[in-house]
Formats: sequence, C-alpha cells, structure tokens
Amino acid sequence: MGGQDHSIRVMDVQGFHHVAIQARDVERVTAFYRDLLGFPELTRHLRPDGTLRSIWVGVPGGGFLAIEAVSGPPEASPFRHEQPGLLLLAFRMARASRAGVVETFARAGVPLEHETRWTVYVRDPEGNRVALSHHPED
Repeated sequence: MGGQDHSIRVMDVQGFHHVAIQARDVERVTAFYRDLLGFPELTRHLRPDGTLRSIWVGVPGGGFLAIEAVSGPPEASPFRHEQPGLLLLAFRMARASRAGVVETFARAGVPLEHETRWTVYVRDPEGNRVALSHHPED
C-alpha cells in the first residue's frame, strides 16, 4: 500500500553544547565560575553599542556556560521548591577533591546550602543553584 512512514526518527544528538544563564552582574557571576570553579573564560560578546552582552566559560568535559547580561533583579526562591523548570547546574568533582572544594567555598564566603553523601550545593552570586558531585563514588 502507498501509506506514509509514521515512524519516529531518532535525532543525532551528539552531546551537551551549552547552558545559558542570565545575570545582572555578568562580571561577578563570571568570576564565580572562572576564578572559584576554575572554568576558563572562552570569549566575550558585545552589543552593537559596545556594552557587554555575554561571557562564555568552558565547562570541563565539553560545552560551555553562557552568562548573558540582563537588567532585571534576580528571582529570590528557596533552594528547594516545587516550581517546574531548571533547578540547578551540577558539575562533577573527584571524591578526593571534596574537602578542598568545601574549604575553597568557605574561604570565598560562599555558604553551603546543603550537603549530601555525594554532593555539595551552593549558589552563585545571583542565586543560581550549583552542585558539585562525586556520585556514585564514595
């Protein structure tokens, strides 16, 4: 029969590319990821008027984080909530690095929001939730 092919085709997704977050103070948020977490700054993008539009930092293992400039205030919300949408950015760390990570956050004045057996949770300067995890490595 001359029917149509209605099968679902699998896309050729090749991995993580980037995540974009919006920030009122792009430089301050970039410093958190670049200087504290050690993500290399890749590029800066300017608007036609010469003002900063975004800074991209590389994420170890591939892809990048695009920190995009906006003018509105950050949304205040509890660390855990019931609203749909992006909850946090979780990055991998080695189990042996955990104590150093916790110490580095303490020295930088970044409070721990929560800790589990495998993961340390903090917020970046504008309240975005960030996790560093060594799951499932004990």
